Amino acid sequence: MRTDHLLFGAAYYLEYLPYNRLETDMEMMERAGMNTIRIAESTWSTLEPSDGVFDFTCIDRMIQTAAKHHLSVIIGTPTYAIPTWLVRKYPDILAVTANGQELYGHRQNMDITHPGYRYHAERIIRAMMEHLKDVPNIIGFQLDNETKSYGTAGPRVQQMFVASLKKKYPDILDFNREFGLDYWSNRVNDWADFPDVRGTINQSLAAEFQRFQRSLVTEFLSWQSDIIKEYKRDDQFITQNFDFDWTDHSYGYQPEVDQYDAARCMTVAGADIYHPSQDDLTGAEITVCGNIARSLKKDNYLILETEAQGLTPWLPYPGQLRLQAYSHLANGSNSVMYWHWHSIHNAIESYWKGVLSHDFSENATYREASEIGAEWKRIGTHLMNLKKENRVAILLDNLSLAGLRQFPLETTGDHSYNAVMRWLADALYRRNIEFDMVSSGERDFSAYDFLVVPALYAASDDLLGALDRYVAEGGHLIATFRTGFADEQLKIHHDVQPHLLGRCLGIHYDQFTYPKNVRIATTDGRSALTHDWMELVTCDTATPLAHYDHPFWGSYAAVTENAYQKGSALYLGAFFDDELLEPLLVSYLSRHGYEGLSEDTPQFPLIVKRGTNDFGKNLCYYFNYSGEPRTVIHTGNAGTDLLTDTPVAAGAVLTLAPWGLAVVES
Repeated sequence: MRTDHLLFGAAYYLEYLPYNRLETDMEMMERAGMNTIRIAESTWSTLEPSDGVFDFTCIDRMIQTAAKHHLSVIIGTPTYAIPTWLVRKYPDILAVTANGQELYGHRQNMDITHPGYRYHAERIIRAMMEHLKDVPNIIGFQLDNETKSYGTAGPRVQQMFVASLKKKYPDILDFNREFGLDYWSNRVNDWADFPDVRGTINQSLAAEFQRFQRSLVTEFLSWQSDIIKEYKRDDQFITQNFDFDWTDHSYGYQPEVDQYDAARCMTVAGADIYHPSQDDLTGAEITVCGNIARSLKKDNYLILETEAQGLTPWLPYPGQLRLQAYSHLANGSNSVMYWHWHSIHNAIESYWKGVLSHDFSENATYREASEIGAEWKRIGTHLMNLKKENRVAILLDNLSLAGLRQFPLETTGDHSYNAVMRWLADALYRRNIEFDMVSSGERDFSAYDFLVVPALYAASDDLLGALDRYVAEGGHLIATFRTGFADEQLKIHHDVQPHLLGRCLGIHYDQFTYPKNVRIATTDGRSALTHDWMELVTCDTATPLAHYDHPFWGSYAAVTENAYQKGSALYLGAFFDDELLEPLLVSYLSRHGYEGLSEDTPQFPLIVKRGTNDFGKNLCYYFNYSGEPRTVIHTGNAGTDLLTDTPVAAGAVLTLAPWGLAVVES
């Protein structure tokens, strides 16, 4: 979505304040150069304090004061946290999950399919939209908040699931065969006998139910979007703040939502990205998760939540807040919005701090945000709507993510798919090889010279055939272990692995194990320790680039390259340490036409990102993700550093302060 200015601001909750300081807060925001607030998404119990009684006083006051201070407003539908009276009215509105029925208290504890929930959610949305439809400074609407199915698996949901299976498999014999239900007498001979899916030991059926749960999210967001569209103006957008797989921060592709499907009902994709700071700040999460967000609509996206002070370990060093903000823009975001403006004085998020601390006074974070706001007022038109054209893409697949949650790698557990994806993505990032993300729902990958496929464990023959054609027609494929292993129902193929990709990759294998003290060695003398997974690969037409340095596994290849018709394929048969992965990737890309990669080109902590702005000019962002001054050579044409308004010659040496940056327009 194109915009005529960058959005900069924070979530704001008048409802949470210990005393009235609305005017003061909005004045401080305006003074800091902020121009947008997000409101309402978590305040259903305030907006509808009792059944059918609506009170929009807080919303009205925030909107009116925002207009006075030239702040636009994004309204969130308040449906992700239900009021107590609704639970009393419908006790079964609380989701039944694998752990039993939810208790009231935390957010996102309801069954999103419950008819009573849907009735009241629609009623509050319509009442709010009717009340706000003519307000000029509302620029867009956020559907719900970080929506998922919340594990809902009660009797009605399971009946819906069985109905979907009956439609997909009219012949129950086909259903039993596809899911291998003869095992342990799990066969279902009559749909009426279908057991509680929460107890299944059949990973295929469990993954199918998870796919169904993801479809509930897509339907739910589309349902909300259709309601909003009845009221919104043409100039107002619809978005959702998608979040990501989580370790102790945003990590990778979300396992509980088919985000590519869910985003179809929206004008613009939105994202919430949180990450470590201080010495652990790398920018990798901003890049990986931002690339996912950019790929959902193949367009610019919005950062609707990111940290200001954040969790206690995340308090940023001086300069880091600014570095992070520009990193989002360099990735294609048209906004940076903080969760949240003011720190909360009670409840579970009391120590997830906002821009202001608990005393509401100006602080270092506020002053640095003000610096960002002043710069964006001056140069924001040069930074918005950045267009990026990358030659490398990473394929993302929900089904394989689910499959490797069911059959994980040795130690990486539920995050095994994302661990493999991040292994590759972070190596590219550290070497300043910019990349896009693409959905496994696509079949034409010809827009990219290089396609990276992490652990495509479960895939249709149609998708595998598309990858084969991609290479045959001149593409360069980088695939990892556990690719082409199972079908769409997680049923393992009974032919030689990897299924349908053997000719393309030029290899086969039939054994694998967890490595213990196994190293791999390349033909040029490099070495690294393997971990989590290794396949005993035999080369058919491929050339081995690395083998296992081991007395018993030494005859097997660990990394191979194969020429296949007009293209080539690199196969990584084991998980191994980063110090070997990076040179292998750089060497492969360089051999096949990716220019500008050498040991002398910038590497992390120097990060370089490029794109084209609305003026048709090239932007080159230079970031220093370290606490020491760094120098970098400007490799573009002569231009101007927008931050300092100083000329930059081609080949000029730029000095970046600790956690500093430069933005050269040429």
